[in-house]
Amino acid sequence: MPNTAMPDTTHNEEALNQPPAADSLLRVSQLNTLIHTPRGTLRAIQDVSFSLQPGEILGLVGESGSGKSVTLRSLLRVMPKTTDISGSVQWQGRELSDMPPKELRAVRGGEIAMIFQEPMIALNPVLTVWRQIDESLAAHTDLNRKQRRARAIELLNQVGIPAPEMRVDDYPHQFSGGMRQRVMIAIALAGNPQLLLADEPTTALDVTIQEQILKLLSTLRDELGMGMIFVTHDLGVVAQLCDRVAVMYAGRIVENAPVAEIFSQPRHPYTQGLMASVPQTGGERTPLLSIEGTPPSLLNLPKGCSFSPRCRYKTARCEQEVPILDSLNTQHHVACHHYADLPAATTLQPTSGA
Repeated sequence: MPNTAMPDTTHNEEALNQPPAADSLLRVSQLNTLIHTPRGTLRAIQDVSFSLQPGEILGLVGESGSGKSVTLRSLLRVMPKTTDISGSVQWQGRELSDMPPKELRAVRGGEIAMIFQEPMIALNPVLTVWRQIDESLAAHTDLNRKQRRARAIELLNQVGIPAPEMRVDDYPHQFSGGMRQRVMIAIALAGNPQLLLADEPTTALDVTIQEQILKLLSTLRDELGMGMIFVTHDLGVVAQLCDRVAVMYAGRIVENAPVAEIFSQPRHPYTQGLMASVPQTGGERTPLLSIEGTPPSLLNLPKGCSFSPRCRYKTARCEQEVPILDSLNTQHHVACHHYADLPAATTLQPTSGA
């Protein structure tokens, strides 16, 4: 059974059994994010730790409000001024948390790029696509204006926009939702990043366009060797794209494992609930299952395990002690006091884009 003591940095590092920082593209340890609001302080991220290897795609999954997007923004320190961020974020062995602002700005968009949700909001409606790609190229390359324009056209072609030399001077509203998402990816690629942070880039897209975007991201990973952190609530997308998945609940990672293993052997009750709610193909039609209750308010989290009010397996211990990430093996970690006693879940094969 997991250790009942409150976690500290040393224990958590051992529990995660992560490789040395020099071997990792990105290594996050004990990341905490507090957001101060007029109503109180939100504990948005709590003791989040994970590592990412070169060329690996990590999926961050969980319900809305679980801390997925805040985790990405906290890595690059692009949170509001009312936010306190602590913990270690090592990028290729360099510590981002205490990096000077000028040096950190060079990393953002250059070495690490981010695709934000809702491209129609993220893109500036009064600037052409060329101007918005050029802004990134001017900041992160030494190309002159003529070279930057040629590179912008090349990027649009790379992400699959037809006739890029004609579309480069169009405005965002002249593109469809899928094409705007491709423009966002082109802007992210402008600085030749080694890590791409994708914040639900397929949200609000129809299934056909979603499939195209996923194939594009997979191809770019293979061609450019980029690492990627992919935020989504769609387990079908995770099964199709990701190598490993971290499940988040109420600001914490509650399970972390390779995709095949977490689909075949989910060990946290929350992960099992998410898997059970995925539509299945074939067989008899059965009602979709759901997780009873709602996620807790980050202003008033339960004393022990945040999932305990919704968990069918909870005990008095769960309501008093916060579980730490314990190792099932070198790659599978789960934060549950009773994971060893849970009934095995049925092996799941979610449909793509489910």
